[in-house]
Amino acid sequence: MSDAAHIPDEAETRARWGAFEWNAESAEKAKIILSRYPKGREQSASIPFLDLAQRQVGAETQTQGWLPVPVIEYVARQIGVPYMRVYEVATFYTMFNLAPVGRYHVQVCGTTPCMLRGSDDVLAACKNKGLVKGKTTPDGLFTLTEVECMGNCANAPMVQINDDNFEDLTYDSTVAVLEALADGRQPKAGPQINRHNSAPEGGPTSLIDMVSENHDYRGAW
Repeated sequence: MSDAAHIPDEAETRARWGAFEWNAESAEKAKIILSRYPKGREQSASIPFLDLAQRQVGAETQTQGWLPVPVIEYVARQIGVPYMRVYEVATFYTMFNLAPVGRYHVQVCGTTPCMLRGSDDVLAACKNKGLVKGKTTPDGLFTLTEVECMGNCANAPMVQINDDNFEDLTYDSTVAVLEALADGRQPKAGPQINRHNSAPEGGPTSLIDMVSENHDYRGAW
């Protein structure tokens, strides 16, 4: 694919990450994760261990994180399975980055609901701020990826940036989010219009008594 991210040379990767191991904080989290699974079922920890490893790489590189091959090998050793059993998990889920990304990984949903609601405008805003699909900006801040549905169809169009979703986007609100991040500010996550989560714009129109309390409607039935 023309917009696929560039995976670094293996020799370079092994020189940098060949000695990877859990830091003290990750080691404690790894113990907690493993305790959730019975003996002999350690492979079930593949996804949380890969996520933990990616976050540690991110913290060490001041980016959103990625999974160099030696890091995946380390995870495989930690749970006692062949490397391929972990690699196939890392390559299946788009939450795992197989190439370096920037500090902010901007994942734009391009599936039908978001496309119909204006994802082209979101991508245009990204392009006009210097973001190119499959690449990281020269300052190392942003990596742009177009992805498939992320389950926010009612609030389309949307993007996921690191751990946050930004929804109900327009060209202008997308620019505002990117500029805030570039300036070191944290923009408000969630809908970028006047609504709470997936409630109707302007506020709920049904079950209104549930807004402020766990109202019991049974007496009205």
